[in-house]
Amino acid sequence: MILIISQNNEATTNEVIRYLMIMKKKFIRIHEDEVFEIRTHKKRIFLQSLTNRFFLDEINSVWYRRGKLNFNRLKYSNPSINLDMYETQHWLEDYVRMTLESKKHINKESTCHINKLTVLERAKDLGFDVPEYFLAENTEEVEINKTIVKTIGGNVMLEEIKKDYGGFMYTSIVEKEEKNDFFITFFQEKIEKDFEIRTFYLNTKCWSMAIFSQNDQQTKIDFRKYNDKKPNRNVPYQLPKHIEEKIHLLMQSLDLNCGSIDFIKKENKFYFLEINPIGQFLGLSNICNYQLERKIAEYL
Repeated sequence: MILIISQNNEATTNEVIRYLMIMKKKFIRIHEDEVFEIRTHKKRIFLQSLTNRFFLDEINSVWYRRGKLNFNRLKYSNPSINLDMYETQHWLEDYVRMTLESKKHINKESTCHINKLTVLERAKDLGFDVPEYFLAENTEEVEINKTIVKTIGGNVMLEEIKKDYGGFMYTSIVEKEEKNDFFITFFQEKIEKDFEIRTFYLNTKCWSMAIFSQNDQQTKIDFRKYNDKKPNRNVPYQLPKHIEEKIHLLMQSLDLNCGSIDFIKKENKFYFLEINPIGQFLGLSNICNYQLERKIAEYL
């Protein structure tokens, strides 16, 4: 039995499930709004929500896509008992998560968020070319028009920044100095790229796509500023073998077996930018005809 941990109406999950059904593989899909109770029956542990029920020992593989396992915690009126039972329930939940993560898997809840700064340091240690970067609270050391600013965290969405409106934080060029200090910010050298590369990694294998974003002013700095009227040209791409080998070593060091990796190509150099363990890959799959959804279904 395959366990899929995802979100409601998540498109990538739907596509993989379509292949699982074609392959007649049994699966259970759980969502982020489900709340489970941990129960036992004849010395076997099972999880039960309003819509799903399964034994831990019947799960053979797990695909963590998005969301998380939520558990119902009992509360007690006596503070001392409540504290003790809170700890007891925590360790029971931890055991369930660790047991599921010990199965054959694609991604894990415990490693779905990674520290960008740590990743960049490990990439440099492994010999990747990485654009020069630093943290600062002002623009005193920033080269204007030669430096970009990016988020330190992985979340680029600002929900409800205004009433009924969200926001998206794009990579931007620093075009002027700031008079005042600000919160610690991530600055990086601006590379005049030939093109960008998006690579999808799954269990030692890589599939890549070249993104020719540099010729459009709208997408030149951040290709996610999609130009719907004149989309970037995207084509299948083969990274050099030694780059793919380094990717594998980096993913192993981070305890990841799946993710999307971004590079910038300039002349003979491949500049490593970042990893998104739970990145979107349907566009890459469809444009390059890689059928990654099928490969995920086959692996599970």
